[in-house]
Amino acid sequence: MPNAHPIAPATGKLGVLTPGMGAVATTLYAGVMAARNGHAAPIGSLTQMGHIRLGKRTDANSPLIRDFVPLAGLDDLEFGGWDPYTDDAYAAAMKAGVLRPEHLEAVGEDLRLITPMPAVFSPRWVSRLEGVDNVASGLSHLEAVEKLVEDIERFRLTRGVDRLVMVWTGSTEAYRTPTTVHTTLADFERGLAANDPEIAPSQLYAYAALTSGVPFANGAPNNTVDLPAIVELAEREGIPIAGKDFKTGQTLMKTIIAPGLKARALGVKGWYSTNILGNRDGEVLDDPENFRSKEVSKLGVLEQILQPELYPELYGDLYHLVRINYYPPRGDDKEGWDNIDIFGWLGYPMQIKVDFLCKDSILAAPLALDLALFMDLAARAGKRGVQEWLSFYFKSPQTAPGLYPENDIFIQQKKLKNTLRHWMGQELITHLGNEYYEG
Repeated sequence: MPNAHPIAPATGKLGVLTPGMGAVATTLYAGVMAARNGHAAPIGSLTQMGHIRLGKRTDANSPLIRDFVPLAGLDDLEFGGWDPYTDDAYAAAMKAGVLRPEHLEAVGEDLRLITPMPAVFSPRWVSRLEGVDNVASGLSHLEAVEKLVEDIERFRLTRGVDRLVMVWTGSTEAYRTPTTVHTTLADFERGLAANDPEIAPSQLYAYAALTSGVPFANGAPNNTVDLPAIVELAEREGIPIAGKDFKTGQTLMKTIIAPGLKARALGVKGWYSTNILGNRDGEVLDDPENFRSKEVSKLGVLEQILQPELYPELYGDLYHLVRINYYPPRGDDKEGWDNIDIFGWLGYPMQIKVDFLCKDSILAAPLALDLALFMDLAARAGKRGVQEWLSFYFKSPQTAPGLYPENDIFIQQKKLKNTLRHWMGQELITHLGNEYYEG
């Protein structure tokens, strides 16, 4: 039996800080509150609902993940965050329209206590939000970082938390190619002092978090922690980071369907994807520069899974197109429509059509919860830098430099569960199965 990895116990309270207190964050808050009050089950959360097999299939030993590894309990979570609007979490959740009023009223008293700290925000990076009224304006980069660090410490003291994690649930920032300011930590810190315009707000949050000893997970397609300078900072401070972009609707379907097609050696000629979405995220993504960040995140998934360089006859001519359309009447009810042109034996064409009518924040909230709990676990296990074992949760998983990401959701799940087995001193599951048939 392998040796267990030393993991500090999850004693005391865990603070979960979210830059962004819109639909995803408030759905997360409300869902956790409802679950711990016994009003609803935390469906979609692997940490709360998922089991993990230990040993042989014949051992029938599959405990809940939360009973297997020392995770923080839902009763021990304290929520806080920043937002460019002054609405408390209850008012923000009502405006988001994800949860029905009767569900929000059941936890309304607790939600009203969560008021947003003034956000570090720039319309240059998120241009479609109007009427913002809770912005820390006129600050240099260094002043913004100082403000965020003070916010983190104030939350730590006033809420009496023992540990903290930060999960980005804010809007998608405009796409910018990383520049020299992102190359090394020294370059980045010089850029902070010089107020370099290529440093995005999300990068200021990440810098403040990591220098405060707070793990950071990026739920948006922004270039935030997947930059050499920030990776260097995470390594120096000994803090876990993970990203990027919550894998929720259409990309979730791609990472389920594409591995199945590849497993059966079926060819794919084209994959057309379009989305309609009406919440704040949809409004922001209506701007071409912000959409470009999302497009880059979504387009890389199929190429990595299908590996056209290895299978040129099957996927070498794949035409992949992604569209996102802002459609206000839908609110948080996103529709992801896919047309997949495939071909099989002797090249005969076939089609698959998927119409996924989903609730974006209902799918994203449990991912944010799991990332908060697993990032805290990683910190207590002494892990630092990129946490690739959490690829399961992301559209564009972060990896070591030069290493391609695994986007096949089934490989990602095996990686996650085997990591937990390894840390807890259990045998890894290979699914080889020879022990059931040989001597």
